[in-house]
Amino acid sequence: MRIDILTLFPEVFDFFNHSILGKAKEKNLLEINAVNIRDYSLNKHKKVDDYPYGGGAGMVMAPQPTIDAIKAVKKNNPGKVIFLGPRGKTFNQEEGKRLAKEENLIFLCGHYEGIDERIYNYIDEEISLGDFVLTGGESAAIPIIDAIVRLVPGILKNEESYKDDSFYNGLLEYPQYTRPIDYEGDKVPDVLISGHHENIRKWRRLQSLLITKERRKDLFDEVELTKEDKKLLKEHYSVHKAQCIVHSEKEDFSCDEN
Repeated sequence: MRIDILTLFPEVFDFFNHSILGKAKEKNLLEINAVNIRDYSLNKHKKVDDYPYGGGAGMVMAPQPTIDAIKAVKKNNPGKVIFLGPRGKTFNQEEGKRLAKEENLIFLCGHYEGIDERIYNYIDEEISLGDFVLTGGESAAIPIIDAIVRLVPGILKNEESYKDDSFYNGLLEYPQYTRPIDYEGDKVPDVLISGHHENIRKWRRLQSLLITKERRKDLFDEVELTKEDKKLLKEHYSVHKAQCIVHSEKEDFSCDEN
């Protein structure tokens, strides 16, 4: 995959030269280029913004350097131009999976009070990181690009690494443990050290369901439960209810009835 990022601060994207994505770049599985929009300004001071017509606070990114930068990158990258701005659809895992199928992408990072409206003629789609304001599109570009490229085949050593991620299948991820087995009396669940792979799989699925139901009910309500899911939940709550009765007899009223 090739990604070009049009930005006023290319040094920010040194982030992608490290860790897993840095290794992917070394193996030529991924190409990420940070392109400085200022390099395309015809202004002798390399100015890229100006005051808005009609008045108002702040500055607006000018069309000439931004559009010329897009045109220049398009000569070698035929991908979609994605603007990181507030009008766009909020980014999520499904959007990440969709964009990970592209071979080429171009991201435009906005700044100041926004971009000249005429620049939209050269933009294919707009994506927002969320309903809040950042100082620049660079802050949004890093997590969005990171989320996309890790889904590209070959970037991660094991495809299961992202298939078990939170949100990939609509659920939050199950709990994870590593050594030691016992840390200050807090032990790893027996099932995870049993060596019984099917029981481990079922436990992890149940935990994902329970955690999502507890912490992100909105996500849980959208999940289409399988027959196995319903059985796991039914068995869990049957045991849980029995435990509640035992606790009540012992005058332990901390049991959660849910």
